[in-house]
Amino acid sequence: MEKAKVLITGLGGIAQVAHLPILSKMENVEIAGVCDIDKSKSRTIAQKYNVKNFYTSLEEMLSAVPADCLVVTSPTNLHTEQAILGFEKGLNVLVEKPLARNYEEASKIVEAAKKANKRLMVGMNNRFRPDIMMQESFVSAKEIGEVFYVKTGFLKKRSTDEKWSVNKNEAGGGVFIDLGIVVLDIALWILKFPKVKSVSAVNYYHSFKDVEDSSFVFIKFENGSTVSIETSWTLNRENDIFYCNVYGKEGSSSINPLRIYKQMHETLVNVTPIKMEKPANIFKRSYEYEISHFINSVISGKPSLSDGTEALDRMKIVDAVYESARTGKEVLF
Repeated sequence: MEKAKVLITGLGGIAQVAHLPILSKMENVEIAGVCDIDKSKSRTIAQKYNVKNFYTSLEEMLSAVPADCLVVTSPTNLHTEQAILGFEKGLNVLVEKPLARNYEEASKIVEAAKKANKRLMVGMNNRFRPDIMMQESFVSAKEIGEVFYVKTGFLKKRSTDEKWSVNKNEAGGGVFIDLGIVVLDIALWILKFPKVKSVSAVNYYHSFKDVEDSSFVFIKFENGSTVSIETSWTLNRENDIFYCNVYGKEGSSSINPLRIYKQMHETLVNVTPIKMEKPANIFKRSYEYEISHFINSVISGKPSLSDGTEALDRMKIVDAVYESARTGKEVLF
Protein backbone atom coordinates (compact mmCIF):
# COMPACT_ATOMS: atom_id res chain seq x y z
CA MET A 1 0.00 0.00 0.00
CA GLU A 2 1.71 3.20 -1.19
CA LYS A 3 -1.09 5.52 -0.15
CA ALA A 4 -3.77 5.05 2.46
CA LYS A 5 -7.21 6.06 1.21
CA VAL A 6 -8.96 7.87 4.04
CA LEU A 7 -12.62 8.75 4.63
CA ILE A 8 -13.60 11.40 7.18
CA THR A 9 -17.00 11.63 8.87
CA GLY A 10 -18.01 14.65 10.95
CA LEU A 11 -16.59 17.92 9.62
CA GLY A 12 -16.75 20.07 12.74
CA GLY A 13 -14.04 22.04 14.50
CA ILE A 14 -11.40 19.37 15.15
CA ALA A 15 -11.69 17.97 11.62
CA GLN A 16 -11.21 21.42 10.13
CA VAL A 17 -8.50 22.60 12.52
CA ALA A 18 -6.42 19.42 12.69
CA HIS A 19 -7.34 16.33 10.68
CA LEU A 20 -8.11 17.76 7.26
CA PRO A 21 -5.15 20.19 7.03
CA ILE A 22 -2.72 17.50 8.20
CA LEU A 23 -4.07 14.60 6.12
CA SER A 24 -4.21 16.77 2.99
CA LYS A 25 -0.45 17.45 3.22
CA MET A 26 0.66 13.85 3.81
CA GLU A 27 2.29 12.22 0.80
CA ASN A 28 1.15 8.73 1.78
CA VAL A 29 -2.53 9.72 2.14
CA GLU A 30 -5.40 10.29 -0.25
CA ILE A 31 -8.56 11.81 1.23
CA ALA A 32 -11.04 9.70 -0.72
CA GLY A 33 -14.27 11.13 0.72
CA VAL A 34 -15.80 13.38 3.35
CA CYS A 35 -19.17 13.24 5.07
CA ASP A 36 -21.28 15.57 7.19
CA ILE A 37 -25.03 15.91 7.76
CA ASP A 38 -24.66 19.52 6.57
CA LYS A 39 -24.53 19.14 2.79
CA SER A 40 -23.22 22.66 2.21
CA LYS A 41 -20.36 22.09 4.64
CA SER A 42 -19.54 18.72 3.10
CA ARG A 43 -19.47 20.22 -0.41
CA THR A 44 -17.41 23.26 0.63
CA ILE A 45 -14.77 21.21 2.43
CA ALA A 46 -14.55 18.74 -0.44
CA GLN A 47 -13.88 21.63 -2.80
CA LYS A 48 -11.33 23.21 -0.45
CA TYR A 49 -9.28 20.02 -0.21
CA ASN A 50 -9.88 18.83 -3.77
CA VAL A 51 -11.80 15.75 -2.61
CA LYS A 52 -13.96 14.15 -5.32
CA ASN A 53 -16.54 12.53 -3.08
CA PHE A 54 -18.72 14.26 -0.49
CA TYR A 55 -21.79 12.86 1.28
CA THR A 56 -24.37 13.49 3.98
CA SER A 57 -24.78 9.75 4.68
CA LEU A 58 -21.87 7.71 6.05
CA GLU A 59 -23.44 4.44 4.92
CA GLU A 60 -23.70 5.79 1.38
CA MET A 61 -20.08 6.95 1.39
CA LEU A 62 -18.82 3.63 2.76
CA SER A 63 -20.73 1.72 0.08
CA ALA A 64 -19.61 3.94 -2.79
CA VAL A 65 -15.99 4.88 -2.06
CA PRO A 66 -13.16 2.29 -1.76
CA ALA A 67 -10.93 3.12 1.22
CA ASP A 68 -8.50 1.79 3.82
CA CYS A 69 -9.34 3.99 6.81
CA LEU A 70 -12.18 5.88 8.42
CA VAL A 71 -11.55 8.89 10.67
CA VAL A 72 -14.49 9.58 13.01
CA THR A 73 -14.61 13.21 14.20
CA SER A 74 -18.36 13.37 14.84
CA PRO A 75 -20.11 14.20 18.13
CA THR A 76 -19.48 11.48 20.71
CA ASN A 77 -22.98 9.97 20.57
CA LEU A 78 -22.34 9.00 16.93
CA HIS A 79 -18.99 7.29 17.51
CA THR A 80 -20.32 3.81 18.24
CA GLU A 81 -22.57 3.53 15.20
CA GLN A 82 -20.09 5.12 12.80
CA ALA A 83 -17.01 3.22 13.98
CA ILE A 84 -18.88 -0.10 13.75
CA LEU A 85 -20.05 0.75 10.21
CA GLY A 86 -16.42 1.36 9.30
CA PHE A 87 -15.30 -1.97 10.69
CA GLU A 88 -18.15 -3.79 8.96
CA LYS A 89 -16.83 -2.38 5.66
CA GLY A 90 -13.36 -3.70 6.47
CA LEU A 91 -11.72 -0.36 7.29
CA ASN A 92 -9.21 0.61 9.96
CA VAL A 93 -10.69 3.29 12.20
CA LEU A 94 -9.29 6.31 14.05
CA VAL A 95 -11.85 7.73 16.49
CA GLU A 96 -11.40 11.14 18.11
CA LYS A 97 -11.44 11.09 21.91
CA PRO A 98 -13.41 10.02 23.79
CA LEU A 99 -13.98 6.67 22.10
CA ALA A 100 -17.59 6.62 23.33
CA ARG A 101 -19.91 8.02 25.98
CA ASN A 102 -19.41 5.08 28.33
CA TYR A 103 -17.83 1.65 28.78
CA GLU A 104 -20.78 -0.24 27.27
CA GLU A 105 -20.58 1.68 23.99
CA ALA A 106 -16.79 1.46 23.91
CA SER A 107 -17.00 -2.32 24.34
CA LYS A 108 -19.17 -2.61 21.23
CA ILE A 109 -16.61 -0.69 19.16
CA VAL A 110 -13.70 -2.78 20.44
CA GLU A 111 -15.61 -6.00 19.75
CA ALA A 112 -16.37 -4.85 16.18
CA ALA A 113 -12.67 -4.10 15.62
CA LYS A 114 -11.70 -7.57 16.83
CA LYS A 115 -14.36 -9.23 14.69
CA ALA A 116 -13.17 -7.35 11.58
CA ASN A 117 -9.50 -7.91 12.51
CA LYS A 118 -8.85 -4.24 11.81
CA ARG A 119 -6.95 -1.54 13.64
CA LEU A 120 -8.73 0.72 16.13
CA MET A 121 -6.91 3.78 17.42
CA VAL A 122 -8.35 6.43 19.73
CA GLY A 123 -7.15 9.98 19.12
CA MET A 124 -5.36 10.78 22.36
CA ASN A 125 -3.18 13.40 20.69
CA ASN A 126 -1.53 14.67 23.87
CA ARG A 127 0.47 11.45 24.12
CA PHE A 128 2.25 12.69 21.02
CA ARG A 129 3.36 16.04 22.47
CA PRO A 130 7.19 16.10 22.36
CA ASP A 131 7.44 17.04 26.05
CA ILE A 132 5.09 14.27 27.19
CA MET A 133 6.85 11.68 25.00
CA MET A 134 10.16 12.72 26.61
CA GLN A 135 8.64 12.60 30.09
CA GLU A 136 7.25 9.11 29.46
CA SER A 137 10.57 7.85 28.11
CA PHE A 138 12.45 9.02 31.24
CA VAL A 139 9.86 7.41 33.53
CA SER A 140 9.93 4.15 31.52
CA ALA A 141 13.72 4.08 31.78
CA LYS A 142 13.34 4.19 35.59
CA GLU A 143 15.29 7.44 35.73
CA ILE A 144 13.16 8.69 38.63
CA GLY A 145 12.67 5.28 40.22
CA GLU A 146 9.37 3.61 41.01
CA VAL A 147 6.49 6.04 40.48
CA PHE A 148 4.00 6.26 43.34
CA TYR A 149 2.06 9.50 42.67
CA VAL A 150 0.88 11.47 39.65
CA LYS A 151 -0.81 14.86 40.05
CA THR A 152 -2.24 16.15 36.80
CA GLY A 153 -4.78 18.65 35.56
CA PHE A 154 -6.28 20.58 32.68
CA LEU A 155 -7.92 23.92 33.54
CA LYS A 156 -9.09 25.56 30.37
CA LYS A 157 -11.90 27.72 29.08
CA ARG A 158 -14.22 25.91 26.69
CA SER A 159 -12.71 25.89 23.21
CA THR A 160 -15.98 25.37 21.33
CA ASP A 161 -19.46 26.84 21.29
CA GLU A 162 -20.96 23.69 19.76
CA LYS A 163 -24.11 22.95 21.76
CA TRP A 164 -23.68 19.18 21.59
CA SER A 165 -20.56 19.39 23.78
CA VAL A 166 -22.63 20.40 26.84
CA ASN A 167 -25.52 18.07 26.12
CA LYS A 168 -25.10 14.95 28.23
CA ASN A 169 -26.96 12.73 25.78
CA GLU A 170 -24.63 13.73 22.95
CA ALA A 171 -21.31 14.26 24.75
CA GLY A 172 -21.67 11.68 27.52
CA GLY A 173 -20.64 14.19 30.17
CA GLY A 174 -18.96 17.53 30.70
CA VAL A 175 -15.44 18.65 31.47
CA PHE A 176 -14.18 15.28 32.69
CA ILE A 177 -15.01 13.40 29.50
CA ASP A 178 -13.68 16.38 27.52
CA LEU A 179 -10.47 17.36 29.36
CA GLY A 180 -10.23 14.87 32.23
CA ILE A 181 -9.92 11.88 29.93
CA VAL A 182 -6.88 13.54 28.34
CA VAL A 183 -4.84 13.78 31.54
CA LEU A 184 -6.24 10.47 32.81
CA ASP A 185 -4.82 8.82 29.70
CA ILE A 186 -1.39 10.39 30.20
CA ALA A 187 -1.28 9.26 33.83
CA LEU A 188 -2.36 5.70 32.96
CA TRP A 189 0.13 5.54 30.08
CA ILE A 190 3.01 6.71 32.26
CA LEU A 191 2.02 4.23 35.01
CA LYS A 192 1.65 1.39 32.42
CA PHE A 193 -2.09 0.96 33.05
CA PRO A 194 -2.01 -0.59 36.54
CA LYS A 195 -5.12 -2.26 37.96
CA VAL A 196 -7.49 0.21 39.60
CA LYS A 197 -8.48 -0.28 43.24
CA SER A 198 -10.92 2.63 43.70
CA VAL A 199 -12.14 5.96 42.31
CA SER A 200 -13.47 8.98 44.18
CA ALA A 201 -14.84 12.08 42.45
CA VAL A 202 -16.60 15.37 43.08
CA ASN A 203 -18.26 17.23 40.18
CA TYR A 204 -19.62 20.79 40.17
CA TYR A 205 -22.41 22.19 38.01
CA HIS A 206 -21.93 25.95 38.35
CA SER A 207 -22.48 26.86 34.69
CA PHE A 208 -24.47 23.96 33.25
CA LYS A 209 -27.33 21.89 34.63
CA ASP A 210 -26.80 18.91 32.33
CA VAL A 211 -23.01 18.43 32.58
CA GLU A 212 -20.24 19.22 35.08
CA ASP A 213 -17.99 22.23 34.52
CA SER A 214 -15.42 21.26 37.22
CA SER A 215 -14.31 17.80 38.31
CA PHE A 216 -11.84 16.61 40.95
CA VAL A 217 -10.83 12.93 41.00
CA PHE A 218 -8.64 10.68 43.12
CA ILE A 219 -7.68 7.17 41.93
CA LYS A 220 -6.01 4.39 43.94
CA PHE A 221 -4.30 1.43 42.25
CA GLU A 222 -3.67 -2.07 43.50
CA ASN A 223 0.11 -1.54 43.32
CA GLY A 224 -0.14 1.29 45.86
CA SER A 225 0.27 4.19 43.42
CA THR A 226 -2.24 7.06 43.26
CA VAL A 227 -3.40 9.70 40.77
CA SER A 228 -5.01 13.08 41.44
CA ILE A 229 -6.84 14.85 38.59
CA GLU A 230 -8.35 18.35 38.46
CA THR A 231 -10.22 19.64 35.42
CA SER A 232 -12.40 22.66 34.84
CA TRP A 233 -13.84 24.94 32.18
CA THR A 234 -14.79 27.62 34.69
CA LEU A 235 -12.26 28.09 37.51
CA ASN A 236 -11.66 31.81 37.91
CA ARG A 237 -7.98 32.06 37.03
CA GLU A 238 -5.97 34.23 34.68
CA ASN A 239 -4.49 31.58 32.40
CA ASP A 240 -5.25 28.08 31.16
CA ILE A 241 -3.00 25.38 32.59
CA PHE A 242 -2.12 21.85 31.48
CA TYR A 243 0.24 19.95 33.76
CA CYS A 244 1.44 16.50 34.74
CA ASN A 245 3.67 16.04 37.79
CA VAL A 246 5.12 12.55 38.24
CA TYR A 247 6.78 11.58 41.53
CA GLY A 248 9.11 8.61 41.87
CA LYS A 249 11.20 7.27 44.74
CA GLU A 250 14.38 8.63 43.13
CA GLY A 251 13.19 11.81 41.45
CA SER A 252 10.35 13.65 39.76
CA SER A 253 9.20 14.97 36.41
CA SER A 254 6.78 17.65 35.31
CA ILE A 255 5.30 19.54 32.35
CA ASN A 256 4.75 22.49 31.49
CA PRO A 257 7.60 23.23 31.16
CA LEU A 258 9.35 19.88 30.97
CA ARG A 259 11.54 19.32 34.02
CA ILE A 260 13.20 16.11 35.19
CA TYR A 261 14.95 15.90 38.56
CA LYS A 262 16.90 12.94 39.88
CA GLN A 263 18.44 12.14 43.26
CA MET A 264 22.19 11.66 42.72
CA HIS A 265 24.58 11.32 45.67
CA GLU A 266 21.97 12.79 48.02
CA THR A 267 21.55 15.83 45.76
CA LEU A 268 18.55 16.62 43.54
CA VAL A 269 19.97 17.19 40.05
CA ASN A 270 18.17 18.70 37.02
CA VAL A 271 18.66 16.16 34.21
CA THR A 272 16.22 17.77 31.74
CA PRO A 273 17.55 17.49 28.16
CA ILE A 274 18.85 20.86 26.99
CA LYS A 275 18.11 20.33 23.31
CA MET A 276 14.38 19.80 23.48
CA GLU A 277 12.12 20.47 20.53
CA LYS A 278 9.93 23.50 21.23
CA PRO A 279 7.39 23.67 18.40
CA ALA A 280 5.57 26.98 18.04
CA ASN A 281 2.26 25.14 17.92
CA ILE A 282 2.48 22.12 20.20
CA PHE A 283 -1.22 21.35 19.59
CA LYS A 284 -0.66 21.05 15.84
CA ARG A 285 2.52 19.04 16.27
CA SER A 286 0.81 16.52 18.55
CA TYR A 287 -1.87 15.92 15.91
CA GLU A 288 0.74 15.63 13.15
CA TYR A 289 2.55 12.92 15.09
CA GLU A 290 -0.68 11.15 16.07
CA ILE A 291 -2.17 11.03 12.56
CA SER A 292 1.15 10.05 11.00
CA HIS A 293 1.45 7.24 13.55
CA PHE A 294 -2.00 5.91 12.66
CA ILE A 295 -1.41 6.05 8.89
CA ASN A 296 2.02 4.42 9.17
CA SER A 297 0.52 1.73 11.38
CA VAL A 298 -2.13 0.99 8.74
CA ILE A 299 0.40 0.90 5.90
CA SER A 300 3.02 -1.14 7.76
CA GLY A 301 0.63 -3.44 9.62
CA LYS A 302 2.37 -2.67 12.92
CA PRO A 303 0.36 -2.10 16.13
CA SER A 304 -0.58 1.44 17.10
CA LEU A 305 -0.55 3.29 20.39
CA SER A 306 -3.83 4.10 22.15
CA ASP A 307 -5.68 0.98 21.06
CA GLY A 308 -9.07 -0.39 22.06
CA THR A 309 -7.89 -2.32 25.12
CA GLU A 310 -6.44 0.84 26.67
CA ALA A 311 -9.61 2.73 25.75
CA LEU A 312 -11.72 0.23 27.69
CA ASP A 313 -9.51 0.67 30.77
CA ARG A 314 -10.02 4.43 30.51
CA MET A 315 -13.78 4.17 30.03
CA LYS A 316 -14.18 1.96 33.13
CA ILE A 317 -12.62 4.77 35.13
CA VAL A 318 -14.74 7.43 33.39
CA ASP A 319 -17.90 5.51 34.33
CA ALA A 320 -16.63 5.22 37.91
CA VAL A 321 -15.93 8.97 38.08
CA TYR A 322 -19.52 9.79 37.19
CA GLU A 323 -20.89 7.12 39.53
CA SER A 324 -18.79 8.35 42.45
CA ALA A 325 -19.75 11.99 41.80
CA ARG A 326 -23.44 11.03 41.56
CA THR A 327 -23.54 8.88 44.70
CA GLY A 328 -20.99 10.76 46.80
CA LYS A 329 -19.23 7.47 47.49
CA GLU A 330 -15.92 5.86 46.61
CA VAL A 331 -16.31 3.31 43.80
CA LEU A 332 -14.44 0.06 44.44
CA PHE A 333 -13.23 -2.06 41.50
